[in-house]
Amino acid sequence: MSHFNRTLVTAALPYANGPKHIGHIAGAYLPADIYVRFLRNIGKEVIFVCGSDEHGTAIPIQAAKEGTTSQAIIDRYHALLKLNFEQLGIQFDIYHRTSAAIHHETAQEIFKEMFDKGLFTEDVSEQYFDEQAQTFLADRYIKGTCPSCGYDNAYGDQCEKCGKTLSPKELINPVSTLSGNSPILKETKHWYLPLQNYEPWLKEWLIEGHKNDWRSTVYGQSKSWIDGGLTPRAMTRDLDWGVKVPLPNAEGKVLYVWFDAPIGYISATKALFKELSENKIEYAYPEHTVLKNVQADDWKKWWQDEDTRLIHFIGKDNIVFHCIIFPAMLKGTNQYILPDNVPANEFLNLEGDKMSTSRQWSVEMEDFVKDFEGKEDVLRYVLTAIAPETKDSDFSWKDFQTRNNSELVAILGNFINRITVLTHKFYEGGKVPFAKSISNNESELIAEISRCQNSIQQHIENFKFRDALSELMNIARAGNKYLAENEPWKTIKTDQDRTDVVMYHGLQLAAHLAWWMEPFMPFTAKKLYQILNFQKYKYQIQEFEQLPSGHSIGEPVHLFSNIDDELIQKQIDKLQKNKQERLDSTIQAILNDDISNDLKPTITFDDFSKIDLRVGTILEAEKVEKADKLLKFKVDIGFEQRTIVSGIALHFSPESLIGQQVCVLANLAPRKIKGIESNGMLLLAENEDGSLKLMQPAEPAKPGSKIA
Repeated sequence: MSHFNRTLVTAALPYANGPKHIGHIAGAYLPADIYVRFLRNIGKEVIFVCGSDEHGTAIPIQAAKEGTTSQAIIDRYHALLKLNFEQLGIQFDIYHRTSAAIHHETAQEIFKEMFDKGLFTEDVSEQYFDEQAQTFLADRYIKGTCPSCGYDNAYGDQCEKCGKTLSPKELINPVSTLSGNSPILKETKHWYLPLQNYEPWLKEWLIEGHKNDWRSTVYGQSKSWIDGGLTPRAMTRDLDWGVKVPLPNAEGKVLYVWFDAPIGYISATKALFKELSENKIEYAYPEHTVLKNVQADDWKKWWQDEDTRLIHFIGKDNIVFHCIIFPAMLKGTNQYILPDNVPANEFLNLEGDKMSTSRQWSVEMEDFVKDFEGKEDVLRYVLTAIAPETKDSDFSWKDFQTRNNSELVAILGNFINRITVLTHKFYEGGKVPFAKSISNNESELIAEISRCQNSIQQHIENFKFRDALSELMNIARAGNKYLAENEPWKTIKTDQDRTDVVMYHGLQLAAHLAWWMEPFMPFTAKKLYQILNFQKYKYQIQEFEQLPSGHSIGEPVHLFSNIDDELIQKQIDKLQKNKQERLDSTIQAILNDDISNDLKPTITFDDFSKIDLRVGTILEAEKVEKADKLLKFKVDIGFEQRTIVSGIALHFSPESLIGQQVCVLANLAPRKIKGIESNGMLLLAENEDGSLKLMQPAEPAKPGSKIA
């Protein structure tokens, strides 16, 4: 990092179609904020840009569902996202939006420049079209079965289970996620970026150039895409909502959202410098001079000067766009710098399950700040402590409570409270004492603090924020250990000089904690600065003494408070209630004769708990004589083999079902069908067109396994 004069940090543009949950915060925004705050604190030139991604198919679809306009949707959620980020201390230099005129102009300029250089190919192709929604489908709005691994929820661009790069036409049984219908193929003209032309350069720049400094997930996924062979990718879409394609005879065409969204980083930077130069906004950090007295064109040195380091913070689902497609676009223009690092995080799960707003299995930002007012830093602390830096991690409410009570309150908060309370108790006016002489205890303490500080800095610079936070807590642990071993509350009665030494060093440690905790817990750091009557800019990173003898500190205040069981149980109950409602809805859908809106009567949880669903394997299948619709099965459900008769002969051939795993309603009362006793029911889903699909486990399971 030392050879760069400045650092430009971006965080993935959140899609402005709804609130965002804490998984998004842990994935991109919190680590980026920690990194930027640290760079600012050590005097580096840095700016931090982000904004709302406001284009794409989902916006007008959602607007139609809600009976409103696309503009109303993005205005609502842009304001909400901006507010939620501020409430959690995520401090961008600018939070922009891709609906802004300056963004449309910038995206069109880059597209036109690439077009004029002959970097696109034009092609008429057949693409999937949803007749009900009356729209061509973006790759991510098509799901089907992966031809490689058989996963039946693969997207049109990638299978998230095996990682294989796909095109929508490769999917088996593709379905539109907008309507649930099977899409048709329809001809349309688009402009493509021939990514295969960039393969030699990508192998040199990425595979050879970043094999040692990028995270293994980022490098591995990028290498897999390149090794698998890159193909042309459409950079335009058929849609009314978005950045218009700046070419003649391109009516009804807009730029592909993943072409225009990364350009949002550039347009946000341009907007920042334009607004600063016109005095429309003031720079948020008066102690820094990096963005003072700027000109509108100064944005160029942040995007076109090789002395600038570009860092993208994203989640792992956006790796291909930030590591292959966007760099290819930047390389094609031959004007812009390339990312130096893309420290993508893995996914954060919730209570052992994948976080999802649509399934109501999430903790939304707006809900957290309402339910846990004043505990924003607790969330920042916990999300950093469990950050999914190298693999998926899990957030649980009990762990959240434990980390608050046992770590923040009992370790960090305890040390600060003890040292500040004792200072006011021992010294009139809360004055820092004079340390006449020190012992080996103090030398060891100073050495440990220095070690922790060096380690924190190295970890942050290498994007290892979990490790950095752990070392921060080691400073607090060292403080508690130092007080416990030297017992100033006892020596005050027998040895004033020794008490002065211990209290002096404890107070210096508190000042160091304030400065080093600020990137992780800015609200708490501000509170501690006020308690110590100390200003951040006065901190000298190489000096142990931060508070001179005679300096008066403020009144003690608890930095953290315990979180009680009742509050945590309320959150757990809310999740379980949402889960139960989903289960009730799912069971009703399974047991319905069709998928119409005519639901059967609501059942209670007690009713549902009587249902015994098991995984079964079909051993034999044959047609029932003189019954065109019936098939007879022998099904292994683990503890026994069952005969089950099902009326699905018009949809499946018997031989195609042998060996298939199915979901079986195992405790259905036996009944005779055409003289055959049927002991159970196979569960299937029926589409609106009457076609059936077996309900099957996503992965092979042992026969008899309970379906919970």
